[in-house]
Amino acid sequence: MKKILIVSALVIGTVAVRADQPMASSGSSAFQASLTPDIAVHSKDTQINGFAINVWGENPQHAFNFGIVNGSTGESSGFSMAMFNYDDNYTGVEWGIVNYSKESFKGWQEGWVNISKGTFIGWQDGWVNVSDELHGFQSGIVNYTKNLHGVQIGLVNVALNNGWFDQMPDKFAKGFPLFNWSF
Repeated sequence: MKKILIVSALVIGTVAVRADQPMASSGSSAFQASLTPDIAVHSKDTQINGFAINVWGENPQHAFNFGIVNGSTGESSGFSMAMFNYDDNYTGVEWGIVNYSKESFKGWQEGWVNISKGTFIGWQDGWVNVSDELHGFQSGIVNYTKNLHGVQIGLVNVALNNGWFDQMPDKFAKGFPLFNWSF
């Protein structure tokens, strides 16, 4: 708890010191600290190439992103750790309670709930994993995808592109406990 208070004080202090200076409208920076996307050291259009610490941050980034809510816009990459991570297109690792990818994700999502609305390439590991198109591996209690190209391991596994055991061994089933696959 003491470390969280110290980090929060540093973030607030950094933002307060920079509040009287004009914010960068674009470009890049090695560091970002933000309370919200509009109350931050740099504007939300600034590319962050290094480290970001956020209460709620939203930038295009190629960085280590640590916070409560981390938003990564555009083509971003790196390691993002927060209670809630969201992105447009991301390559790397997201650790959070909830991870949400809008268009595409390549890498590893680890959390209670992982959602990828576009193409997901890699590993989703959580209690609930959802993807429109999965190329890789889902492990969790509930795994759901519209289009599976890989393996699911969990209590409930749903792959809508599979038939009901009619395309074995390439595809297993539309839904099955413990495991499912489609190659």
